[in-house]
Amino acid sequence: MSASMKKFNEFPSPQEGFIPLSEEQLAILEAQVESEQPVATTQSQFNYGWGLIKSNDNDDVKTGINIITEIFKTTPSRRTECIYYLSLACFKIKEYQEATRYIDTLLTYQPENTNAIKLKKMIENELAKDSLIGFAIISSAVAATVGIASFFMRRNNK
Repeated sequence: MSASMKKFNEFPSPQEGFIPLSEEQLAILEAQVESEQPVATTQSQFNYGWGLIKSNDNDDVKTGINIITEIFKTTPSRRTECIYYLSLACFKIKEYQEATRYIDTLLTYQPENTNAIKLKKMIENELAKDSLIGFAIISSAVAATVGIASFFMRRNNK
């Protein structure tokens, strides 16, 4: 396997996306990008975007998404990698449909990518959980409506 193929085939585990950097580490990445202005290197931008995606703050994650999206648009050689990180970021902020769209695209090109497969399963589990919760809420609402209607019908029949 060539070095470039290996680079894009071995993404960090999805769980690593939930381990935030310290404020100091994130500040170092941001300072690196700022020191390279007017045009920061793709790698510095990517590192900062990934650091933001790892954050527990949804606004940071969204900023990370914007940075990685820009790299996706401007650096074709990094697109495969960007898709994985975008899927992970969308998963973190509970945008499961977007996360699914990204991970399905990646798996089309790398069906054996183990961390992409793990992320896909995590997304599917959350979607299933959301479906069950939604079903339970709808079922409860229907049961309550039927109960109320039944109460009024009995009351009107007396």
